[in-house]
Amino acid sequence: MPPDFYRMIDVTLICVGRLKEQFYKDACAEYIKRLGAFCRVTVTEAAEERKRENPSPAEVEACLLKEAEAIKRAVPRGAAVVALCVEGREYSSPALAGLLEELSRGGPKLCFIIGGSDGLHQSVKDMAALRLSMSPMTFPHHLARVMVLEQIYRAFTILNGGKYHK
Repeated sequence: MPPDFYRMIDVTLICVGRLKEQFYKDACAEYIKRLGAFCRVTVTEAAEERKRENPSPAEVEACLLKEAEAIKRAVPRGAAVVALCVEGREYSSPALAGLLEELSRGGPKLCFIIGGSDGLHQSVKDMAALRLSMSPMTFPHHLARVMVLEQIYRAFTILNGGKYHK
């Protein structure tokens, strides 16, 4: 890839739910700032639907469907979609860098989607070019946002021959 290729890439991160804790906001801001050397980043927050304390499966499904509608409206046209989900595949950081490079060849737009506390609706997973799992462990979806931004930064550093990933 030409040296300036990655600077032409637009990365969109769509997240269900708003960050409330300042430490998460600060961590995200730091990685977005670092990513500025490699690509353009946009973070879009979709509202997490409110449910009763112990929702029925049907209520959860209805909420996920409503969130999916908002997510789909936010996905940039022509973007390669990466859905973060528990049943996704795990990758090493170098392997993820290679995948992002491959996805970028199809067009300059990448879109990562992080669901809320109930995950993502099946229709969002079905539209993804890649289903990605960060780990078999469970993490708060707000922490997942930080982790995804860090891994995107690490991937671009690897692709540009940097030493951050070691």
